[in-house]
Amino acid sequence: MTDRTQAPNRELRSLNAEEVESTLAEWGHKSYRVTQILGWLYKKRACSIDEMSDLPQELRDQLAGSFLLKPLELAKEQRSRDGTVKFLWRLADGELIESVLIPASVGRDGNRSDRHTICVSSQVGCAYGCKFCASGLMGYKRNLDVYEIVDQVLAVERWHLAKGGEPAKSQGGLVNNIVMMGMGEPLANYDNLIRALEIFNSSWGLNIGARKITVSTSGLAPQIRRLAEMPQQYHLAISLHGATDEVRDKIMPINRKYPLEELISACEAYQQAKGRMIWVEYILIDGVNTGLDQVEALSGLAKRLQCKVNLIPYNPVDGIELKRPSDETVGRFRDALHHKGVRVTVRIEKGTDIDAACGQLRLKSEKKTAATQALGQAG
Repeated sequence: MTDRTQAPNRELRSLNAEEVESTLAEWGHKSYRVTQILGWLYKKRACSIDEMSDLPQELRDQLAGSFLLKPLELAKEQRSRDGTVKFLWRLADGELIESVLIPASVGRDGNRSDRHTICVSSQVGCAYGCKFCASGLMGYKRNLDVYEIVDQVLAVERWHLAKGGEPAKSQGGLVNNIVMMGMGEPLANYDNLIRALEIFNSSWGLNIGARKITVSTSGLAPQIRRLAEMPQQYHLAISLHGATDEVRDKIMPINRKYPLEELISACEAYQQAKGRMIWVEYILIDGVNTGLDQVEALSGLAKRLQCKVNLIPYNPVDGIELKRPSDETVGRFRDALHHKGVRVTVRIEKGTDIDAACGQLRLKSEKKTAATQALGQAG
């Protein structure tokens, strides 16, 4: 029997199916136990090894002596009038990350979509310093481990069931669309990201189709090319936000390392490998990237990539002196792109009445904690 006083340091949900199988084979257990364990983790969303009641005690002891199983702690929850829910999670080391649940909505045809999307974080903070984003204001702390990425989805599922909700029959869970577009730069945590995507996508994991998983990047060209070599048909979204190097250099420091030509070339390689449309996200910031020169340049890039452009009016962030453009400015920019033959939509950000911008809830919480600690020391 394994001694539970040992100090395991690897989380069970950081393993893939092959690694679980290899571990159990080494311990002398039957192969069907692999399916049981994975079922407990990803179908039943177990929060402890002791919950795995159909496993023999010996196996549970071995698992507990070798692996951790530590779910995220819900530190704060904010609900928007539009149904969006923002979650602030506390990690085992006390760091904070965010996820956002965007519920199904009613389309223009009057029919209700069954798509429930979750925006998932990949890092604590961010090192890339985009001038409009709250994620990097408190600096970069660390990459998230595989299980910390995965458990954001599982924790939302547990939250949903605890509220009395029923899982969607088609997927076995509420969430059926995943966007790696939360705190941090996903492709800067590439290895852990790929392992997490495997768990999201695999039939033994969350069984969410690759075409319903989107990876967003601010422009890490080499990693885009690596992602193109993966067999899965993941969506790729580019956070462009500037259609010329001059503008992009000002608001996105990553552009100085991977300028637009290098980024677009990597996107073309991705398209050639996947045969899929790339999405271009373009946050409209008043007086920064809303000029007609950007329309001209953006239309050229969009036609080169044969992509759709999602315009997003800037969601103001405390501590950042950038402004949301007027509805008239947004409309003119959209219409100008449309007249140039670009497929363009305006995406109004969900949850604008809560701290919806990436990293904003964490930023406010950490500032409040710092202020409280300072007052305590002063007293």
